Amino acid sequence: MSRKELETFAADIRSFIIEKVSEKGGHLSSNLGTVELTLALFSVFDFPKDKCIWDVGHQAYAYKLLSGRKDGFDTLRDFGGMSGFPKRTESEYDAFDTGHSSTSISAGLGMVAARDNQGEDYHVISVIGDGSLTGGMAFEALNNASRIRSNYIIILNDNEMSISQNVGGLRKYLTGIRAGRGYNRVKSDVKKGLTGIPRIGAAIVRVISDIKDSIKELLVPSGMLFENIGITYLGPVDGHNVTEMKRILKEAKELNRCVLIHVRTKKGKGYAPAEEKPDVFHGIDPFDIATGKVKKEKTAPTWSEVFGAFMAEEGQKNRKLAGITAAMSHNVGLSAFEKSCHDRFYDVGIAEQHAVTFAAGMAAAGMHPVTAVFSSFLQRSYDQIAHDVCMQDLPVTFAIDRAGLVGKDGETHQGVFDICYMSELPNMTVIAPKNAEELTEMLRFAVNEPHPVSVRYPRGEAYTGLSGFRSSIVKGRAEVLYRASGIALLAFGSMNETAEEVRKNLKEQGIPVTFVNLRFAKPFDEALILELTKDHQLFVTMEDGAVSGGVGERIGSFLAENAPGARVMNIGVPDRFIPQGTVAELHKMLNMDADSITERILSTLK
Repeated sequence: MSRKELETFAADIRSFIIEKVSEKGGHLSSNLGTVELTLALFSVFDFPKDKCIWDVGHQAYAYKLLSGRKDGFDTLRDFGGMSGFPKRTESEYDAFDTGHSSTSISAGLGMVAARDNQGEDYHVISVIGDGSLTGGMAFEALNNASRIRSNYIIILNDNEMSISQNVGGLRKYLTGIRAGRGYNRVKSDVKKGLTGIPRIGAAIVRVISDIKDSIKELLVPSGMLFENIGITYLGPVDGHNVTEMKRILKEAKELNRCVLIHVRTKKGKGYAPAEEKPDVFHGIDPFDIATGKVKKEKTAPTWSEVFGAFMAEEGQKNRKLAGITAAMSHNVGLSAFEKSCHDRFYDVGIAEQHAVTFAAGMAAAGMHPVTAVFSSFLQRSYDQIAHDVCMQDLPVTFAIDRAGLVGKDGETHQGVFDICYMSELPNMTVIAPKNAEELTEMLRFAVNEPHPVSVRYPRGEAYTGLSGFRSSIVKGRAEVLYRASGIALLAFGSMNETAEEVRKNLKEQGIPVTFVNLRFAKPFDEALILELTKDHQLFVTMEDGAVSGGVGERIGSFLAENAPGARVMNIGVPDRFIPQGTVAELHKMLNMDADSITERILSTLK
């Protein structure tokens, strides 16, 4: 295609992506920013022979489109449909599954090593955003990348955004590079001009080559981090200029070493609402293209907003309270706290491991930090939670957002493991609320507890049912909502809503049940459960998390030891990774919906 044709094609791709995301929801602003970059990649490289790894993967819609998956966009993020992220099982063009940040350089290096060891001939390209580069794993990989002596291309997609605005020293460093002219272009122009001088030109070039480090410092005031650790730096280049992108990619292909191409793009490019609010349109529900407004209006605050309201109010009263996020202040609900308690708000970038040990240091010095992280992202910091928080028994509250099945983002985002990995750690308390009102009370309990506490809550609008039941939060004590005999429903967190439906279903069948809001997965209410064994034969545990290692298994082990005659039915997520789909569809698939649970109980009784 000619340059003009490519520009027209880019506009068509943007229109297609905007149309499909407006219908299905998904990641918009990040995908609009990588259209020309993707066109240039397909123009220069031979996919799928060559391998492209997209960090996080939420910017790969154009890549999916150009690799033969146009029709798949009608089922984007649907149950059984096309994933919103790269998936090896979906297409041979997807070289590596992604969904979390800062992994692409490590994975790319692994492919380069495999390629070289097996004597194969193909190119490996890792595309990583400047937000993902704030993650420590990316720097560990860069340290290794400098050692290779064969072609490997890293594309740094610099749009000055993670999900929230980028923060920290790396942002300042990249800003310094952006402020200067492209180092390699200047070097090339200087070399070309000097070489043309009769007789002495070549000698001058040799002298300049000997002092190239000084020239780098002169041309790029912020210093050449990448070159200084042994990685060839090309750029910055306009990521929306396909011709320029093609030129620099072809140059990078010819170098037998690690090359980093610094590409500047605009998040939300081509759609005004996404350009103005790239964080809002990062992940968006179906919306009206003309206005940019989400089609489905909320009827209740989200769980994240309930958490955020508590933090903003409590922060005004408690000067020891601090809020920590890993590049997601808006998504986890900390925007209001950031404004009202700015001196105690910390966005550490996409660095969950650092966030946890940072919180531990703060707690050791007398503060009470609240670390708000998505469940599936927090698992990256397991070692820090164990060694730096729990081993020292420090007062850190973990606000675990998106806990349980989250729906359409699929395997990489389902928050189903936190009950297991938090409950096995000494000194940790694990709690989950039945409704929005109880979340506020649990947070108040947590920030006044002199030990580590995990408060988990799901994605979406907060449940407001069961509001007639109120009792104080006492450590290790459950809440009995309905008392009967025979069958006991023991529900944890968001599964209280389902348990209430099950209770009503069984009541219609003439079967009264005891309904318990567990509140605590650790320590669970052993005294209450022992009391219930006197007149209950079947205990049905319900949790929106993995059954293996979950609270249900812990209760089952306790009953096996203390009441061998009791039968236990564990309801939860089975031992496998769960694909995309609405939460209702996934619950139905996993027999975790109210009708399936009711049927299982009735079948057991028969």
